[in-house]
Amino acid sequence: MILVAGLGNPGKGYASSRHNIGFIVIDELAKRLGVSVKKKGFRSHYAQAPIDEKKLILLKPDTYMNRSGEAVSEAAEFFKIPAKDVIVVYDEMDLSLGSIKVKVGGGSAGHKGIQSIINSLGDSDFIRVRVGIGKPIQKSETVGHVLSGFEKEEKKLAKELIVRAADAVIEIVLRGAESAMNKFNKKPEVTPKPRKCG
Repeated sequence: MILVAGLGNPGKGYASSRHNIGFIVIDELAKRLGVSVKKKGFRSHYAQAPIDEKKLILLKPDTYMNRSGEAVSEAAEFFKIPAKDVIVVYDEMDLSLGSIKVKVGGGSAGHKGIQSIINSLGDSDFIRVRVGIGKPIQKSETVGHVLSGFEKEEKKLAKELIVRAADAVIEIVLRGAESAMNKFNKKPEVTPKPRKCG
């Protein structure tokens, strides 16, 4: 059994924001696997889905980003899933829009959702699918950037990115993290310029 957690914030106001790209990828996976992420439990919405004789738990925490670990650890404990079989999908400002990086273990690099998961699991050896959302020109615009939606000219690239992130998760599940790293840890052909908020 493998737990796939997408990070984001609950509520319609956050639904299409960059910070919620983890939730959006979970919805893409659910659509492909023919399930709906509507069950309530573990302070989350979740679904169970079979894939190639394995079972996935698709999880969208309702705890808000900075307390994601509480939900992830509850689900992992209930289903007896070790950290090495947990995949976390989340937004990454240090990657340009269009980039994906698969990584196993390590620190949080300042991402509060990831730090919460490390703290709650007591283990950092889970798999991360870092989904690039780019960064604003000014550091002071960070909050506005992550909570904003994608600009009109970014939407096609964002849509492709969501599909590729879901592909990366499936690659991890079927062939392992190393195979996914080799396949997806490449820079996009076009690097979008940093955007100015407001």
